[in-house]
Amino acid sequence: MQVDLPEVVAEVREAFERYEQALVINNVAALDGFFRDDPRTIRYGISENLYGSAEIKAFRAARSPAGLMRKVSRTMITTYGHDFAVASTLFHRETAPGKVGRQMQTWVRFDDGWRVVAAHVSIIDATKA
Repeated sequence: MQVDLPEVVAEVREAFERYEQALVINNVAALDGFFRDDPRTIRYGISENLYGSAEIKAFRAARSPAGLMRKVSRTMITTYGHDFAVASTLFHRETAPGKVGRQMQTWVRFDDGWRVVAAHVSIIDATKA
């Protein structure tokens, strides 16, 4: 298996960056499209565990658009072959001084493009990062 094929890394990075843009402006329709529409898709959030795309969509629809701006750092995209990738990043919000967020997403290429099939978001004290 080939790890980090440059063209695949570029594809996933582009998808990740489009996801990030949709996140900070709370483009719910776009965010829904990034996650695989499947009952096996999972998103563990800061204060919620979401099982299946229906729960993820309901969370997005109900989420407040306030305070979503953030700055990402140490983003790492690792690809395995042509159809599987992991995107990891740290994020920082002015509304959460002294904290650092961590986000990991598992991306898979399907016939309709790259989709997140599993995600985990958490926040810790910045001194532990």
